[in-house]
Amino acid sequence: MSAGSLTILVIDENRIRASIIEAGLRDAGHRHVTVVHDVAGIARRIAEIEPDVIVIDLENPNRDMLENMFQLSRAVKRPIAMFVDRSDQASIEAAVDAGVSAYVVDGLKKERIKPILDMAISRFNAFSRMARELEEARSELENRKVVDRAKGILMKSRGLSEEAAYALLRKTAMNQNRKIAEIAQSLVTAAGLLGPLEGE
Repeated sequence: MSAGSLTILVIDENRIRASIIEAGLRDAGHRHVTVVHDVAGIARRIAEIEPDVIVIDLENPNRDMLENMFQLSRAVKRPIAMFVDRSDQASIEAAVDAGVSAYVVDGLKKERIKPILDMAISRFNAFSRMARELEEARSELENRKVVDRAKGILMKSRGLSEEAAYALLRKTAMNQNRKIAEIAQSLVTAAGLLGPLEGE
């Protein structure tokens, strides 16, 4: 996605600071920049604007305000660059936990906006990819367990070898145009409803 096509939302109650961020973004070639000065009802505004990236600038954030922004970042699942004037270790850790892609303390300068934004996007993408791969691996492991259980049920109830049980699952899946794991899950569920099989 090119710089010009990104939709960027800037959240900043301070108009002067917001104009610095906006100028930095426009200098970097970003044309779709929306600035919001009021954080009240911000979740609804985000839903309306559907930004690709969010830049939050908090001049003197108190605990509640930071917590609200962290909750927001957990909810929106988008790259977020957050600028704060000052911070403590607990807030930095909370920002990381909340999924803030770039948390910048005392770093609001026009020329720093673009590299920080780029970093936020690449970090977010890397993190999302990692999370997706982890979920796929977890799902793959679950599927394998279910298929193994289904094979065990077929081997016991039909006296099949492991290869024959798997072949039957695969054939059924092909006939029904479904995944093997789905067929296996149906079989495991059905076996659970029918009660323990002999010898189980």
